[in-house]
Amino acid sequence: MTALWLMFSAAFLAATLLPGGSEVLLAAMLSDDSSNWVSLVIVASIGNTLGAITSYYLGSLGRFARSPEAVAKGKYQHSLVLIHKYGYWALLLSWAPVIGDLLCLLAGWMKLPLMRSSLMILMGKSIRYLVVAALALHWL
Repeated sequence: MTALWLMFSAAFLAATLLPGGSEVLLAAMLSDDSSNWVSLVIVASIGNTLGAITSYYLGSLGRFARSPEAVAKGKYQHSLVLIHKYGYWALLLSWAPVIGDLLCLLAGWMKLPLMRSSLMILMGKSIRYLVVAALALHWL
């Protein structure tokens, strides 16, 4: 049970704007006990999704601090183009390094539908953790 809480916490923190290596922790935990892989992937996916939803919420609060013009001209341009072009579907890339956190922030800032956004985030992050688990289990 402690391992699951540790995995959840690491995944949650890694999805916020704090740096983290939840994938490395997942691989290390799988090398210790591969029989628990389903639980670890589920807990990591949920924790990481909830962390991303926290970023979404912070983005919605940031709408009061940043004007649309400031965001459009700033360092968010690439992520903003993805969100404008694909809408909440762009959140399937929320797992990606560098742009993933920005996509979640901007989704909240642009007030994309929370339920659809959350579903896309969950799917993208779950697929990422499944791939990490498959690779880790393959190399054990």
